[in-house]
Amino acid sequence: MRLISFGTILFLFWLALSGYFKPFLLIGGIVCTLFVLYAARRMKLIDSESYPAHLFPAASTYWPWLLWEIVKAGWSVTKAVLRPKLDISPTMTRVVATQATPECIATYGNSITLTPGTITTRVDGNILTVHALERGGAIDLEEGGMDARVTQFERGR
Repeated sequence: MRLISFGTILFLFWLALSGYFKPFLLIGGIVCTLFVLYAARRMKLIDSESYPAHLFPAASTYWPWLLWEIVKAGWSVTKAVLRPKLDISPTMTRVVATQATPECIATYGNSITLTPGTITTRVDGNILTVHALERGGAIDLEEGGMDARVTQFERGR
C-alpha cells in the first residue's frame, strides 16, 4: 500500500511539474515513475521513516494549526519590532518533549523554529533548549500546547 501511494504521489508530482497530457508523455511519466519505484524498493528506501504515509491524515489538521501559529507569532514579532521602544525580553528556556520517536522530537523542534520569535538551539534526548524573543513565547512553550499537538500528530490523530 505504501508503494502504491508513493507511486501515485510521484506521478502526480511529475504531472504537476510537466503539465503535459499527451498520451506518449503520460506513458513516459508512468514508466519513469515505475522505474523510480523499482529502484527505491530495491534500495529499501520506502519505509515508515522515509515515507510516513500513516501520518497523512493527522497532517491534515496539524499543518493548518501550525500555519496559524506561525501567522500569530509573526504578527507578535512584527508588533514587537515596530514598537518605538523595543520592548522585548529575550529568554532561554528548556522544554521536555513527550514524543516517543526521534523523528517526532525533531518535528517538535522544527515546529518551534518555524514559529517566528522562537528557535530551538539544542536538543539533548528529549530536552530542547529554546531561545524566545519575548518571555511570553517561552511561557507558551512551557505550558506544553505545541508539545501536545505534536504528540497528537505522532499518534496519527
